[in-house]
Amino acid sequence: MKLISWNVNGLRAIHKKGNFGEILKANPDILCLQETKVEEQQLDPELRNPDGYFSYFTHSKMRKGYSGVAVYTKIKPEKVEEGMGLSDMDQEGRLLVLYYPDFVLLNGYFPNGGGGPERLKYKLDFYDAFLKFIEKLRKQGKKIIICGDINTAHEAIDLARPKENEKNTGFLPEERAWIDELINHGYIDIFRHLHPHTRDAYTFWDSKTRARDRNVGWRLDYFFISPDLLPRVKNTSLMSSFPGSDHCPIVLEVK
Repeated sequence: MKLISWNVNGLRAIHKKGNFGEILKANPDILCLQETKVEEQQLDPELRNPDGYFSYFTHSKMRKGYSGVAVYTKIKPEKVEEGMGLSDMDQEGRLLVLYYPDFVLLNGYFPNGGGGPERLKYKLDFYDAFLKFIEKLRKQGKKIIICGDINTAHEAIDLARPKENEKNTGFLPEERAWIDELINHGYIDIFRHLHPHTRDAYTFWDSKTRARDRNVGWRLDYFFISPDLLPRVKNTSLMSSFPGSDHCPIVLEVK
């Protein structure tokens, strides 16, 4: 089974450029998209119901053209939930939870901490609420796959310029500490687990500075799995050269 996760920076934008059709040619069993910036009813039929896929969407209830995630899946889930059941955390349309017989998939677009102290606090509160939510699922015996744009580079190896960004959101000690906590609870950053020393492996590049041309990037997009799924992992990779967004798609293959 192949899962692909991608922050598209506008679903209609990548469709217009032809990249949505191209990512489907990679034949994912489950395609998770973040920062879709659209409501379901605004989508053309080929985006709303592509052949061979069940599709699920959530969007920001606060601002139009902001946030939002989508999942396209060949395998129909038993149940789908929008968010964590917390009104203050769910209003920005950042999370879809899909319940399959042998795992729960969480597709998240985690908040960016930029825009002042309030937004950083919101990001950290969202992180804490999310960890509580997935721990509750694990206590129910669920196996967990988390994917999406976490909006934080974990270690110095995960961004091109760590020193210059120590005081910038996305690499602040308190943001990175949450990923430590996630890992301390047993969740595995599968890319780093399989590629512990791989450098220059990024998923986001600032488009304003044409940073992708020079590979001055950040690894902000992740698959995390609960340890009971590790034996099923076949491979993981970054589709670094795939165009269309300021992020690239990431891939997880499981048995």
